[in-house]
Amino acid sequence: MTTRKRPHASGFFWVAIWLLPLLGPLGTVGESARPAWLAGGGLCAFALGYVLVVWLSFEDVGTLRAQAVGYVVVLALGLALAIGYGPTWLQVMLYAINAAAAVFAGYHHLLKFTVVLGLALAAVTAAIGLAWHAPVGVVVSAAGGGLLSGALVFVVRQMSRLIRELQETRDQLAVVAVAEERLRFSRDLHDLLGHTLSVIVVKAEVVRRLVERDPEAAATQAKEIEEVGRQALVEIREAVTGYRETGLTAELSRARSALSTAGVETTMRRTADPLPGPTDALLAFVVREAVTNVVRHSGARRCVISLGTLDKAVTLEIRDDGSAPPAPPGNGLTGMTERVARAGGALTAGPCDEGGFVVKATIPLVTA
Repeated sequence: MTTRKRPHASGFFWVAIWLLPLLGPLGTVGESARPAWLAGGGLCAFALGYVLVVWLSFEDVGTLRAQAVGYVVVLALGLALAIGYGPTWLQVMLYAINAAAAVFAGYHHLLKFTVVLGLALAAVTAAIGLAWHAPVGVVVSAAGGGLLSGALVFVVRQMSRLIRELQETRDQLAVVAVAEERLRFSRDLHDLLGHTLSVIVVKAEVVRRLVERDPEAAATQAKEIEEVGRQALVEIREAVTGYRETGLTAELSRARSALSTAGVETTMRRTADPLPGPTDALLAFVVREAVTNVVRHSGARRCVISLGTLDKAVTLEIRDDGSAPPAPPGNGLTGMTERVARAGGALTAGPCDEGGFVVKATIPLVTA
């Protein structure tokens, strides 16, 4: 499900800047465009309607029907001004074409309609100019300029739509990756405990029935329950160890896969030699926790994982270009910091000067 965002006020400002060419028609108000109150009011209404329609379309606010109704009002005003006040006012048709691209090019099934509408409006612009006996240069400039500017808005609107769809897809992939990991974990637990718990329940029922009639048989069953339970504990510890103490090489491979699934471009640079077992397991834990944060919280497009040795110490760095707002340290970051400190190393995490976030762990290499 896509969450509707609030429109950014800065977008309104950037759309309004493009109204500067309307100063030409504005200069004729009270002179050739009369009555002044009608021409000025109509131009102001058109300008405000144009800014609102284009701004809200780019911000994806409202339904297609609402946006289309707003555009029809803007188009009607533009046609009335261009037809009523002459060649100088043909500039408003340029904005009518731009608004059409802004509203309809955001919908894939309306792309052909947008192109046809833009061409039709350019033809209408030329027809209005010729009807007013405007110079050919003015007519070509108005119609051609409308088509060119409309094409630019069309391309920008398409880029905006594709970027939004890519962001939504990446968010969905991150959710799917986490869901698959949870499913794997639950499936493993079911395989480990499903049969064992069933056996324990059955034997516990037998013990309950025998405890008064045959205490010796009940004791035998209770002993078997204890053995089954101990074996289950061993299997669970082995499974948890497999999750927590995965080798660094395997963890790096899983990290690349998880980041790729989430749509994050990954670069890995490894120059470190094979590491001692405890250090290898600890860095695998750091990679897993840091990459999980990248996938879930960073909104990053690129991630660089570097591993190298220098001066009898190994350094691991996970750097991303995410733009997520800073948050208080969570359990994952706190756990990483504590475990690295117990190994005699140091871990730092925070935003980069050039943007993004970096986690860096340095652990001394101790020879056995």
